[in-house]
Amino acid sequence: MSAPKRFQPPTGTRDFFPADMAVRRHVEQIWRQVALRHGFDEIDGPTFEHLELYTVKSGDEIVSELFSFRRAGGEKDYALRPEFTPTLARMVAAHGSDYPKPIRWYSIAPMFRAERPQRGRLREHIQWNCDVLGDPSPRAEVDVLAAAAHTLALLGLDPAEVRIRISHRDLVTLLLTRLGGVAEAALTPALAWLDRRLKVEPAAFRARAGELGIATEALACLDELAGAPRPARALLGPAIDALGTRFGAIADGHPALRHLREIATRLEAAGVLDWCDLDLGVVRGLAYYTGTVFEIHEASGAERAIAGGGRYDRLVELFGGPPTPAFGFAMGDVVIRLVLEDRGRLGPRESYLPRPDAFVIDLAAGAPRQDAVLMQLRRAGLHARASGRSSTNLGKLLGDAAKARARTAVIIGSEFERGEVAVKDLDRGAQQVIPLAALDGALRSILHGGAAPH
Repeated sequence: MSAPKRFQPPTGTRDFFPADMAVRRHVEQIWRQVALRHGFDEIDGPTFEHLELYTVKSGDEIVSELFSFRRAGGEKDYALRPEFTPTLARMVAAHGSDYPKPIRWYSIAPMFRAERPQRGRLREHIQWNCDVLGDPSPRAEVDVLAAAAHTLALLGLDPAEVRIRISHRDLVTLLLTRLGGVAEAALTPALAWLDRRLKVEPAAFRARAGELGIATEALACLDELAGAPRPARALLGPAIDALGTRFGAIADGHPALRHLREIATRLEAAGVLDWCDLDLGVVRGLAYYTGTVFEIHEASGAERAIAGGGRYDRLVELFGGPPTPAFGFAMGDVVIRLVLEDRGRLGPRESYLPRPDAFVIDLAAGAPRQDAVLMQLRRAGLHARASGRSSTNLGKLLGDAAKARARTAVIIGSEFERGEVAVKDLDRGAQQVIPLAALDGALRSILHGGAAPH
């Protein structure tokens, strides 16, 4: 008989063993902590949607990027969600009137992309979204940008390592039309192609840009603006300081520039401005963005974008809802973990595993009294584990407790007959005998750094 086939996870996906899962939960905990502190409520939606939800805004060409399917005998096409924003917009279109404005929602959920896996991009990843809907003012942008900066700081990063690059689609459009001569009908594909500027060979990029009607002068100006992002603080000064000689005079007084200046003023008041750069090379290729856009990049540029987002004021309306201004962003777990690992911001994976409060050892191997003590502790809200080893060798059993990284060992020995157990503090080495009736309180005292009461 041949050996059973050993299966591997699908390409572009990951298995999360306990230590890997603990690191993932560490990142997710910070995402959730920041979202709650900044006033966002958690939501979720289905893992798969009607395929039309994605084609209605992006066209049929997006189908090749999705995991789409039709069930056997069915008539409807579905797709695993590649992003959360369409689901969010659908939910707001249907029930947004039930909630006071602005709506402030976040989600943490898996997303799927049917594309070639590469460093920083997998076919399945966990994504955090934060969105403000119903607020057209710069306050919405600042709320989201501040949450992003707060997250980076809690993850152990600083502005010298990670930059929030802010742009505005209307300013890039101005560049394309005034300097590049791009026709109105070609603006959407031109913006989508500009988003790929650093992802394709320069010769191929310029050839396609020419086909889209982007003049050489416009490309040179874009290179000047995108090649050397300026600190966003420059927005507080004259346009020529913020955008340079060639573009500053054209953009001076433009509503988009005024909008970015107000954002910069508010970011300064929030203490976030020094995280931010002005980079008109950021355009975000998705067609639904309508104004301010941003991406978060490692300062060295070694990784793809850590996060990205922008304003999408017409998407809810596209899905049948009322006109609803909206601004939000998404951060995936893949790139941020690479950055944290490369910069030494994550400790050993095992260090993120929860430490058991107590490891119960029964020196009368196989006795049911171990189960009674375990349940006593668990009912009291303590994290209690036990060895699966059948042994009366205390040294080996304490070794099991150490491998489990337990904080205390509860040793059931001869004292049990008179209603007592021994408790060993595995961090400090002290050991004492405790009445079973007082075990819960004694453990809590030890766990909080004190001595067990006698």
